[in-house]
Amino acid sequence: MKLGEPRVLSEPGEITDVIDAFDGEDVFDLHLTIGYQYSFKSSHIRRETNISTAQNLQLSTGDFTASNMNVAKYEETTSRLNTRIDIGLYHDIALYFRMPIVLSNDRKLTDLNGTEAPGVQEIVLAGGPNEQIDPMGRPTKLFSLPFNSPTRSGIEYLAVGADFGFMNQFRDATKPTWIAGFEVRFGIGDPLHACNAGAATGQMQCAYPSDVNRNGTPDGMDPTTLADEGVFPAGQSRPAGLSRGTTGLELHSFISRRIKYIEPYAGFRTVFEFPQDKSDFGQTDLKGSLVNHPPLQGWVYGGLQIIPWEHREQFQRVTFDTRFGASYRSEGRDYSELFDALGSSNAASLRVPSYASYTGAVDPTDPTGQRRISVADPGSQKVYFTGITDVAAFMGMQLSASATWQAGEYIKFTVGGSYTREQSHIITADQPCNPDFSNNADASGPCRAPAAANGTARITGIPNPNYKPTIDAVGRRFRADDTSLWDAWVMGIVMF
Repeated sequence: MKLGEPRVLSEPGEITDVIDAFDGEDVFDLHLTIGYQYSFKSSHIRRETNISTAQNLQLSTGDFTASNMNVAKYEETTSRLNTRIDIGLYHDIALYFRMPIVLSNDRKLTDLNGTEAPGVQEIVLAGGPNEQIDPMGRPTKLFSLPFNSPTRSGIEYLAVGADFGFMNQFRDATKPTWIAGFEVRFGIGDPLHACNAGAATGQMQCAYPSDVNRNGTPDGMDPTTLADEGVFPAGQSRPAGLSRGTTGLELHSFISRRIKYIEPYAGFRTVFEFPQDKSDFGQTDLKGSLVNHPPLQGWVYGGLQIIPWEHREQFQRVTFDTRFGASYRSEGRDYSELFDALGSSNAASLRVPSYASYTGAVDPTDPTGQRRISVADPGSQKVYFTGITDVAAFMGMQLSASATWQAGEYIKFTVGGSYTREQSHIITADQPCNPDFSNNADASGPCRAPAAANGTARITGIPNPNYKPTIDAVGRRFRADDTSLWDAWVMGIVMF
């Protein structure tokens, strides 16, 4: 612009636009955003078959493990209100606040090619070999189909972030526009707790992990005493919760270059999460745990913004944005598609606790009294299953498109949608032993293997207290296949 020329529409595309302040006649900038987002997720849950079961059902004829037993179809719908405030601080420096409000979140597991049929559920959802037997002589199922979670709602998290524009093509035409920023997310509501909306009469809908009977009575303790101490509110159900129970840190950066009517761009986002004390993550942070943290998430994007029409003097513009993204989610303990179903299970193989550590003892079968064995230490912490499982790493691909109409100097509207496809991945992937501690025979428990030379037991680590053979052992693991996510949104932005 020439010296003294009035400021007209001179911002880059939406992805790299940072509001600012003290910029010529524009001393202060404030943007208020409100939008509605609808999300739908679907996935096919399958379970590995062990060899004997596979042969009986004629699902596998070779000496290998097959991952081909249908279990359930998972569906999740979320209606979300997205609110945001951006405040310009100086040239291309902005502070912002976000607060997604979930209006409703519903999850359910239903029939997948006949899995709700009598007799089939007992096979695909069978517990461990030592599972308790029901009155009909059948092992207790891990859960029943159809399965419904309670409707959840509330504040998802509060985010505080800042964006910085290190380069701006509209200030220096020889350079592209480059921004970077960070965001801190605070989980301020109740964290997610495993729940069963169709719990049997007399059972808690959202039981505490130590309530092994799911009836409001703590494991092996007097509920009245505990209620007086405030440790366990006997006879009460936990709130279903909504937040992930973590504090998150997001880092992001994007770069773009306007060329006449198009503006290509590229960038990335990454999120680190740190469990809060009030969440169920803390119950799994033990010495033998192999994975005791939420997953690391990362995204890379490449896109093209098309500006087919703009009237700069009237601050009017139409922008179309097409984007491709690829994501990676590392292995970590997470809320999987089976979080509610497994976490609220009545199966003894899941609800009976494990001990946090093992200790040495004299083998009672040895007449010499010289041989020692490793047994569970009854004085160690009891580890209860909460529904949070070790989810294997996977990738995802996303296509999205949106349109933005800036109607004038002070208002604009955006509408858009996206489709995401996730790679097939195991959602109960924990390991039985932690090999980082292989020098203590007394604490090794079952983590030992005979040596080929002299038959002396070889220590392979210490037991992982989070390991549940019923769902984590090879041949019994669950996986999520054919996972798709659809998102659609609309929002309005008022600019002061």
